[in-house]
Amino acid sequence: MKLLYAVSAVFLAVPTWVGAQTAPPRPMITGVAQVSIYASNMAKSRHFFGEFLGFPESGTAHQRYRVNARQSIVVDPLPSGVTNYLRSVGFATPDAEAMRRYLIDKGVHVPDTVKRGAGGSRFFWVNDPEGHRMEFIQLAPKQARFVPVAAGEQPISHHILHAGFIVHDRSAENRFFRDILGFRQAWEGGMKDGKTDWVDMQVPNGSDWIEYMLHGPAPASAAVSGVLNHFSLGVKDAHQAADVLRQRGWHSSPREKAQLGRDGKWQLNLYDPDGTRVELMEFRPVETPCCSPYTLPIPR
Repeated sequence: MKLLYAVSAVFLAVPTWVGAQTAPPRPMITGVAQVSIYASNMAKSRHFFGEFLGFPESGTAHQRYRVNARQSIVVDPLPSGVTNYLRSVGFATPDAEAMRRYLIDKGVHVPDTVKRGAGGSRFFWVNDPEGHRMEFIQLAPKQARFVPVAAGEQPISHHILHAGFIVHDRSAENRFFRDILGFRQAWEGGMKDGKTDWVDMQVPNGSDWIEYMLHGPAPASAAVSGVLNHFSLGVKDAHQAADVLRQRGWHSSPREKAQLGRDGKWQLNLYDPDGTRVELMEFRPVETPCCSPYTLPIPR
């Protein structure tokens, strides 16, 4: 009888063990690794990101501007017929192949293989439910090393805080980013009290975030798309950043000026030559945000 109980226990334990092994765990997603945009004039783009914002450019097939050792802004020529200038948002993960297998298990369409990039990185792309291209990037160890600012370099920021893009169906995006990828809502707000226009979803293993820019069912115009499809660079002081930019020939305007956002943070909206918004944002709020409290740690 004791032997029968022991054998039964072994058989009962097997299905649980097998099930645990067949469902791959989700690898960590530690932050925004890069933001890729299109430009209709690469020379003007080089002036804006390289000279005006001060980011050093690396010699690759793209215009790649290093924000820090782990984050970059990538600019590619605008293909014919493309009207969305935000090409993709890349997330850092320690194991791209494990992430690919995890997404397969969750029913997400993924490429057959992980690609190898310059410098030893590994990456692949997927589309979110609304067709936005999301990239998962595994940096090579040498790529993630600290790189000191070289003499003469004066980048306006050292950190990409978030990337935002137009979202028509919040529930569908939540099923992908929240339920599958583990993103967590950090804050939501709007232009007016009682209306939600923006939802901040923080990566599961870091403090960077994406921002749902909620929009009605009608297609956005090119000008509106440039405002909503954007990315944000962290600065300690938006007013000091404005002073630096004035020394580089910038002048404030009703569209480009330091202002206090509804999230309680000072920010300065800039626009690249094609109208893509580049938001300089302070790390921490100076007053209570509208609409809802912050529910997750605020980046430093």
